[in-house]
Amino acid sequence: MSNLTLVIDDEVLRRARIRAATESTSVNAQVRDFIRRYAYDDDLRRDQLDATKWLLDLSHTTQTGGGLSSRDWTRDDVHER
Repeated sequence: MSNLTLVIDDEVLRRARIRAATESTSVNAQVRDFIRRYAYDDDLRRDQLDATKWLLDLSHTTQTGGGLSSRDWTRDDVHER
């Protein structure tokens, strides 16, 4: 693992330490997690796009009759008015 040196305003770091303590974590852990997510954001975005495409493809090929034209019930039927 590598070390990273940052220059951060004293007040910002003080407030970050307080917040991290209330969340039972550390500023170091939060920065490490942020950088990890930042580094892999493209992979995550690609996975999300792949999942979205898969769901859209599935919605176009499904035979469940989810459209309005195939519905044989009315709103009143559902709510028994």
